[in-house]
Amino acid sequence: MIDGLLERLGVPAAAYRDGTHPVHTPIDGSQIGAVTLQSKADVQARIGAAQEAFLAWRNVPAPRRGELVRLFAEVLREHKAALGELVSVEAGKITQEGLGEVQEMIDICDFAVGLSRQLYGLTIASERPGHHMRETWHPLGVVGVISAFNFPVAVWAWNTALALVCGNAVVWKPSEKTPLTALASQALLDEALKRFGDAPEGLAQLLLGDREAGEAMVDDPRVALVSATGSTRMGREVGPRVAARFGRSLLELGGNNAMILAPSADLDLAVRGILFAAVGTAGQRCTTLRRLIVHRSIKDEVVARVKAAYAKVRIGDPRENNLVGPLIDQQSFQGMQDALARARDEGGQVHGGERQLQGQYPNAYYVSPALVEMPGQTGVVRHETFAPILYVMAYDEFEQALAMNNDVPQGLSSCIFTTDLREAERFQSAAGSDCGIANVNIGTSGAEIGGAFGGEKETGGGRESGSDAWRAYMRRQTNTVNYSRELPLAQGIVFD
Repeated sequence: MIDGLLERLGVPAAAYRDGTHPVHTPIDGSQIGAVTLQSKADVQARIGAAQEAFLAWRNVPAPRRGELVRLFAEVLREHKAALGELVSVEAGKITQEGLGEVQEMIDICDFAVGLSRQLYGLTIASERPGHHMRETWHPLGVVGVISAFNFPVAVWAWNTALALVCGNAVVWKPSEKTPLTALASQALLDEALKRFGDAPEGLAQLLLGDREAGEAMVDDPRVALVSATGSTRMGREVGPRVAARFGRSLLELGGNNAMILAPSADLDLAVRGILFAAVGTAGQRCTTLRRLIVHRSIKDEVVARVKAAYAKVRIGDPRENNLVGPLIDQQSFQGMQDALARARDEGGQVHGGERQLQGQYPNAYYVSPALVEMPGQTGVVRHETFAPILYVMAYDEFEQALAMNNDVPQGLSSCIFTTDLREAERFQSAAGSDCGIANVNIGTSGAEIGGAFGGEKETGGGRESGSDAWRAYMRRQTNTVNYSRELPLAQGIVFD
């Protein structure tokens, strides 16, 4: 089955059969491929090729660069079903989520194509007569992308589509857990490059590698921007290393996302929002809902409703119309069990969280989503566990809820369900949620391409995708032109 999928996506058999690094599907734990990992020397050579490609690509007009990305979207549309299925097989996502991830790739390409004619600068009033000033934006260089297993193709596409229209070259190191989707995505981009016709060789490259390969890319001064998605621990290593060589980093790290559930909320709407945000992708999203801060007057009712919703969740093979697929591997399962044990030690009452379908899938890790009633925001609650655990805590006053929302190290996504206009506006004000994403009457997951995606604090501060995120992939230049026959100085300085 996997051979046919990869063949349709343009991946040669040798690329996924002949290597020494095994690839397993989380659906049943079986091996589905074996890839070759690149060495440090391979990384350096490919970065060199990308640098040469950048020197040519930066001179191509931006609308022409946009044509390449338009062709990529065309190829993705042709192969959406196959690539979405491959995402399900390799990452364990349900079919709808696999297809949705490919649609994100298409959407960011469409956004970037329009952007290729809108890389606007500024005209600035000069204080000196006979002068004008302007601000322009120029291509940056080689962009290194490090992506995680949970969104194995979309995050790369977010970065690559913007980087290419901005005039940059791209080198991509995906997670070692999901190299087959990376091979397929690169093959589809290669098809777009073929249709484009005259892009410089080495413009967009794939690196299958381990930690050593990632470190080589992070440390290479020819990589102008490192865009890394992963854990806060990873970001703590990447950020300082890139900064030490005065490079740029765009970090998309952990999330410990909360929902404030006010007494005026539409509970039918809220429970639906909780379910999708808390158990989607088996809790393996950076935007997964992990903390539910509920007004004490409705807590018991909300807990009962969420338990009832969880009881109806279908768990199993993500390709068979189930709502929750597997965790990525045993390490993830053990991390979840350790967190639940710690929650009990800290006074929590745990509902769910057990391993499921072990008899049918002894080498895969399916779990029931866990709902954990906590006495307060204890240590385990403030730590992000990448699994379907939802901690529930009560509040009495709105300011208390807002303080709890903000009292964690991470700052990615947040939301409030309320019909009180004052609470909604307060939540989204400067004195409200301190997260990069703050929603009203919608959950923490499900960001759209049009808005910049990212967060604050230990989430890293980076922004990808829409809005003006393109500026991260370019360098800013201020220009002053003197069209007079005089040479006046700024600030009225006279230097005779």
